[in-house]
Amino acid sequence: MINKNIKKLKKIVLDSLDNLKTHNVVYIDVRNKSNFTDALVIGTGTSSTHIKAISEQLIEKLKKNGHGDLIIGVELNSDWVLIDLSDIIVNLMLKETRDFYSLEKLWSIENSLLTKNNTI
Repeated sequence: MINKNIKKLKKIVLDSLDNLKTHNVVYIDVRNKSNFTDALVIGTGTSSTHIKAISEQLIEKLKKNGHGDLIIGVELNSDWVLIDLSDIIVNLMLKETRDFYSLEKLWSIENSLLTKNNTI
């Protein structure tokens, strides 16, 4: 069973991305497929500036909600920002980058796709 902290973290991440106008956000449960995280979140930004702003505001929101200590690392690139929260890894990408790497296809999400309204 997933602990309450992961549920809270999931809600903060998904609500923040929605509020920040992140496009095509998906939540992929990889607990049975990965030994390094429980979930991947993938979202698309409209520009590298948008991606950077989303990541900065998401990190700020996590810190304000007492989850700052969960931020293990942040990888900044102009077309992809990765935020490692241990239990959840957030990937913010430009559309072209997302299409190229096809993380959804890589993790075979056809049966794992969840929205923020689903429960873990």
